[in-house]
Amino acid sequence: MTIEETILTQLIYNETYARKVLPFLKADYFQDRKERVVFEEIRKFVDSYKKIPTKQSLEIDLDNRRDLTDEEYKIIIEKIKNLEKSEVDQEWLINSTEKFCKDKAVYNAVLKGISIIQGKDKKLSPEALPEILSEALAVGFDNHVGHDYIEDGESRFDFYRQKEEKIEFDLEFFNKITKGGLSNKTLNIALAGTGVGKSLFMCHHAAACLMQGRNVLYITLEMAEERIAERIDANLMNIPISDLETISKKMFTDRLEKIQKKTQGKLIIKEYPTAAAHSGHFRALINELALKKSFRPDIIFIDYLNICSSSRFKSNANVGSYFYVKAIAEELRGLAVENDVAIMSATQTTRGGFSNSDIDLTDTSESFGLPATADLMFALINTEELEGLNQIMVKQLKNRYNDPGVNKRFVIGVDRSKMKLYDCEQTAQQNIQDSGIDLEVGIQPKYERFSEFKV
Repeated sequence: MTIEETILTQLIYNETYARKVLPFLKADYFQDRKERVVFEEIRKFVDSYKKIPTKQSLEIDLDNRRDLTDEEYKIIIEKIKNLEKSEVDQEWLINSTEKFCKDKAVYNAVLKGISIIQGKDKKLSPEALPEILSEALAVGFDNHVGHDYIEDGESRFDFYRQKEEKIEFDLEFFNKITKGGLSNKTLNIALAGTGVGKSLFMCHHAAACLMQGRNVLYITLEMAEERIAERIDANLMNIPISDLETISKKMFTDRLEKIQKKTQGKLIIKEYPTAAAHSGHFRALINELALKKSFRPDIIFIDYLNICSSSRFKSNANVGSYFYVKAIAEELRGLAVENDVAIMSATQTTRGGFSNSDIDLTDTSESFGLPATADLMFALINTEELEGLNQIMVKQLKNRYNDPGVNKRFVIGVDRSKMKLYDCEQTAQQNIQDSGIDLEVGIQPKYERFSEFKV
């Protein structure tokens, strides 16, 4: 008996097995048309009546099909009659079925790839091949259908005591408000006006993540790849950005080598045209990097959310900015969950929020649906007074990591010439309402990441 015949037999005699494997089986896994027809009738019956069929019900339903010749009908009826109940080890059966699904998925993906390369598939281009193969390789059984509050109580107790791996900031207060850093499967948003420091913040944090040994993917839709790299050079090499054009090649390569020795991580910067890329493009990029460079990001920076496009709506679709930007946010958060990474992005304030020294969620431009989707959202606020002190104020707007009322506002230092952020002295926080600062505990500035780079 073949694996296909075994699967069909167990689908009509073994309800436990059928309920576990039917969500993962596809008709095109059965190459023989007669077996495929039997499977289609089994699935149709289960979908309609929520129970497994009998051989008699399959034979009756088969009479209603109009796509079979008399010869095919006779052969399929004979196949159904030959499906006899037999005892099979359940664990072996499920494992064998899973292998069958994986093998057939890869086989079908290869055939589809050949069809695309030969130009027979008019809908897909060769750029779709990495995603097609990745989806096929990811086929597997996942029978988890939810958390049982009573039965899974013990595992939940263990979860509470399990230390979650987080991507830390090199800024003290950001680690406080996130309980140690950004979690995977989250969307985190910086809200600021033009020129305040959205890209500076993301470039600084990308540099910090790289120095933690993380794999960092930086997607830019606003600036060229080289301009983002220039900012990160200034940050990590501790050189004013204006001096990068004049330093010697030896100094540049020496400092680059020192950075390389201090991290096992990689930083990939990818540029897309403004408003021309969406989560589907980013997903394809992640798969392509995995295939070509064996690179899997730990964190993704998207600079910035509002100038992405939506994979669900066309840019000229009459849906309004609220739904369009909300859709982009939902798609990016879905991408974070799918790839088990943290995503950091940014958004603009409204015109009123640009000059506001106390930004609120209502100052989010274009769509209030964005803060509804984000896990962490904070405002970067700049005033003439703060600028004179080389500081930026941070205000929590939404926080799923922690109580947003604690450390609601705080200031961080900024060196715009070197694209750096740093912790301020304790005294800088004392007069800030809701800062939550413990005046007996000082915060030491962490301005220089590499003391040997000081110039």
